[in-house]
Amino acid sequence: MTDTPETAPETPATDSPPDRLSVNPRSDFHDWELLRRGVGIRFNGVERTNVEEYCISEGWIRVAAGKSLDRKGNPLTIKLTGTVEAWFKS
Repeated sequence: MTDTPETAPETPATDSPPDRLSVNPRSDFHDWELLRRGVGIRFNGVERTNVEEYCISEGWIRVAAGKSLDRKGNPLTIKLTGTVEAWFKS
């Protein structure tokens, strides 16, 4: 044994967002640090700014369905399928 403390290898910062991300804090796929960096979404060739959740590998996004709310006050969402591209804005 050595007297120097062992450190975990540092993970390199990636320039690509995760495969799945959500803005809902109760979701398992919510990550505040990544959202703070700013994530851009292009869906079927059009940049979208109203995306609640996305999945690149499955090819879908969730967007709010108008101003409708569920009984807990959360926006109702609809799932749209197509080509999804994601990138960090900053």
